[in-house]
Amino acid sequence: MKPNGRMIRGVRYGRKLSLRELEAKSGLNRGYLSRLERELVRDVGSEQVRRVAEALRVSDGLLIADEETTP
Repeated sequence: MKPNGRMIRGVRYGRKLSLRELEAKSGLNRGYLSRLERELVRDVGSEQVRRVAEALRVSDGLLIADEETTP
């Protein structure tokens, strides 16, 4: 599945979380999280999406890119 990096970053900013804080909450490396936000990671497992979604307190579906509308 393809992550929606802009949405991840937008929600993170809205929650006033730094990448370090998201790293601590999700258990994922902040370099990986940064690449997710910049949409440099093309294929993400459902477990990673779930962990980011839980850390940001949003649904998993919100963080998945709609591949038909995403450039």
